[in-house]
Amino acid sequence: MKHIQNDKKHWGKAIASFILVLLMMPLGHALMILMEHMMSATSLHYSAFAMGAIGLAIVIIGVFVKGDTRQTLYGLFGGMLFWTGWVEFLFMYYANRFGTQPLIDPQTGEIITRPEYLIIPASFGFWIMIMVLYIFCSRTGCNFINWWQQRLFGKHRAQIVTSTITRHVSIVTFMELVMIMWGSYLLLMFCYDDNFLGDRHPVTIIIGAICLTGSFFVFAKQLRLSSRGANIRMAIATVILFWTPVEIMGRINIFKEIWIEPMEYMHEMTIILITFTVLSAYLWVKSKHKT
Repeated sequence: MKHIQNDKKHWGKAIASFILVLLMMPLGHALMILMEHMMSATSLHYSAFAMGAIGLAIVIIGVFVKGDTRQTLYGLFGGMLFWTGWVEFLFMYYANRFGTQPLIDPQTGEIITRPEYLIIPASFGFWIMIMVLYIFCSRTGCNFINWWQQRLFGKHRAQIVTSTITRHVSIVTFMELVMIMWGSYLLLMFCYDDNFLGDRHPVTIIIGAICLTGSFFVFAKQLRLSSRGANIRMAIATVILFWTPVEIMGRINIFKEIWIEPMEYMHEMTIILITFTVLSAYLWVKSKHKT
């Protein structure tokens, strides 16, 4: 299916897609916190592993469903469960198992960075490895990858990148979510590290400002996508760029991150969950009317 991109702006689709993906960010954080507080250590690890497996199953099932929007939703929801269960919780498990210590504020004694996030930068080489595969071996609609291909290969691009990887929308959405989320975590953790920059370093603040500005440019592209599925996929990039400065501002205490204390902000988190559920149901129903 060719996704029409023209001068017409599709505000309703773009805003709905943006809100859908945006609400997944605090809900993902809150889910982890609630599971930690409500489950024993053994139950937590089994449940987290099952969550990742269910997420992967949802993504694979999405390959066989019909409809661009429905496949996108399978990839999005399955990808978030996969990331939470098999990435974040597994980092947490091994950080705790081998005694990785959190980063503590020496003045307040509060945890600044949890152990699992401190070891995420060690996965940088794996992220680069996958990006090399995409940059050298795949024609894609990703503007970021296309930019690198044009800069690296120039007029020889057609000779080096000769074909596309088989395109299943559910898998495309899943990989987009995981790779951008992973890349965002790597960027933030390198910025927060005092051996590199530090969370209050001017460069860190500038990076947050660049990401915020970039999110508006990506949203402008999103507005011109007539396909609801393509709009949701573009919203992943928009939201994660937008969320990067949100994380930085929360880190330096500009505002209160209610999603890391969901039990104290139960009403607010319930509203977020209901809104997300209603919007997901709306998009799912709308997708049934599309070929």
